[in-house]
Amino acid sequence: MGLLSQLATLPLAPVRGVAWVMERVVEAAENEYYDPAPVERELAQLEQQLLDGDIDEETFDRREDVLLDRLDEIRAHFRGTSA
Repeated sequence: MGLLSQLATLPLAPVRGVAWVMERVVEAAENEYYDPAPVERELAQLEQQLLDGDIDEETFDRREDVLLDRLDEIRAHFRGTSA
């Protein structure tokens, strides 16, 4: 970029800075949302609750289905397909 173009676009610098920050925030949020570790931990806790007798089989099945659907969504995201 030449000096003239830099001077002409200087008023847009704060907008570009905000856009860059927003991109980083969205990227961090997506990384957290599509992290399978919390879902896997929750599945393990759910199984432990079943084994301890804290929940019944029906509750386990219902909650397990939700968590497995979430894992499928995460895996589809990483494959680049929609769930």
